[in-house]
Amino acid sequence: MKFAVAFALFTSVAAFSPADFSAVKPKASVTALYGEFGASSTSFYTKTEKQDSYESLDSILDAKCSDGQVKQVIKDMLDVCAEITEALRTALVTVEGSMNDFGDAQLSVDVIADNLIWDAVKASKVVREGASEEDPIVRDVDESGDGEFTVCWDPLDGSSIVDNNWAVGTMMGIWPKSTGLIGAKGRDQVTSLVALYGPRTTVLVALDDGTYEFSYGCTPEGCQLPDGTFEPWICSRSKIEISPDCKIFAPANLRAAQDLPGYKKLIDHFMENRYTLRYSGGLVPDVYQQFTKEQGVFSNPTSEGSPAKLRLAFEAAPFALLVEKAGGKTSDGVSGGSILDVQINAVDQRTPICIGSANEVDRFNEMLCLLE
Repeated sequence: MKFAVAFALFTSVAAFSPADFSAVKPKASVTALYGEFGASSTSFYTKTEKQDSYESLDSILDAKCSDGQVKQVIKDMLDVCAEITEALRTALVTVEGSMNDFGDAQLSVDVIADNLIWDAVKASKVVREGASEEDPIVRDVDESGDGEFTVCWDPLDGSSIVDNNWAVGTMMGIWPKSTGLIGAKGRDQVTSLVALYGPRTTVLVALDDGTYEFSYGCTPEGCQLPDGTFEPWICSRSKIEISPDCKIFAPANLRAAQDLPGYKKLIDHFMENRYTLRYSGGLVPDVYQQFTKEQGVFSNPTSEGSPAKLRLAFEAAPFALLVEKAGGKTSDGVSGGSILDVQINAVDQRTPICIGSANEVDRFNEMLCLLE
């Protein structure tokens, strides 16, 4: 009996090994499951096919980022995302015994990620100011006086789920010297980055002509190229497009549905029309899936009983730039206009938001009676 089980397990694993998979020609009925819907009609599988080769970070930036200083700040921030990746692999999740400015208990991984980013912006030759969600004050880090950018970041979004070893992330918005942060809008960002730390580390970056994804520590050759050089980052997705329609929803702040009849009506619409619920409670994975699935909507309205929690500069604006560059849409949850047009009047300014597939954001605005 033990032999039979072991043999069955061995043959199952062998059937999916990379060496044998290309030789297997699935039946037409099986192939149909790898389209938009899975076997249960509620699961969404990747449609991304393996490429023969992938472009390096430098080659993409040379072609798609016309400003040399923006290119440099992107590379500096990607470097620190790589450092955070390595730190998360070894750090235990424990309470530090300290609080951030919002009264949240800081975890060891929060402090580690935040310290790494502070070190990175201080070392960068193109950053002039920095502001962390953990300490929402814009601080001068430009000793040389040559810095050009203000970088705002949430060092590790997902503190309530990281102890479960779920995917978490880093969000960064980058504003030019000409606007700084206070008084600027999300549309003034020169770029933004969102890193997702899961089984792999991937980072979305806003470039001149759209949103690109870079993967850390992997190339088709296994990180080391045939010429012996090492590529830490490759471009895994180019010019991502988010479909105007979707069947995936991530509803945050459901408590607000008790106060807002329109939000309850929207949730009922999702359920009655058999949308697929994909919600972890982490902003980064819950919005990031829109880029991998090329569809989806994340909603987070607010009410008197459930006030806004998301920060405009640290979270909403960086993601909004990436989504709108990918053809998606955003709502400020108040006027129905783009979150990128909301003026930043305080470092820790909060905001409601709806973000994702354009037609679903329109539906959100309509059902919550928001007018542009």
